[in-house]
Amino acid sequence: MRYRLWRIGVFVAAAIWPLLWLYQAWEDVLGPDPGKVLVDRLGLGTLVLLLITLSMTPLQKLTGWAGWIAVRRQLGLWCFAYVVLHLSAYLAFILGFDWSQLGVELGKRPYIIVGALGFLCLLALAATSNRYSQRRLGSRWKKLHRLAYLVLGLGLLHMLWIVRADLKEWSIYAGIGALLLVLRLPPVTRRIPRLVAKKASSAKKA
Repeated sequence: MRYRLWRIGVFVAAAIWPLLWLYQAWEDVLGPDPGKVLVDRLGLGTLVLLLITLSMTPLQKLTGWAGWIAVRRQLGLWCFAYVVLHLSAYLAFILGFDWSQLGVELGKRPYIIVGALGFLCLLALAATSNRYSQRRLGSRWKKLHRLAYLVLGLGLLHMLWIVRADLKEWSIYAGIGALLLVLRLPPVTRRIPRLVAKKASSAKKA
């Protein structure tokens, strides 16, 4: 397997945070409402991992290193794992597995509907992330996986609805997301390889 150590490092880095947060909850160091803290951290972790996943292709084009692409699928699956944990923590710690309360929450808090739509999109992406689906869907596979940018928009809207007045942190993630979207625009995408080529040419001349 190419980039074996790099893949293992990414796996460990993604896996360690939920384990750390669960340990902190067990040790009662997450404050008076550890369940809510876990829900919030896992939700934010999902957004961060989605941004990192979407940055792999631009980084590969900017640097020419294929290692970024080698871990893109793994990061996408970790993003899905985090959102499953986020949803599970919400059902367990916020709702107490009271399914009747879920209907009440959906009516009172529209951001939950937005989050649920994002989850369904991530589910579709995770289910078709394998090579069999890629071969089966052909050119449609890439179109389907552009849903990742819709998920990003839904995730940012979900977070915006929750934080409301405190927009400092949200603005950072929204700015990174906007940059990644700009880098996907065809005129910008076409110029990235030229920038890499110019840098390599300058290095040779020096």
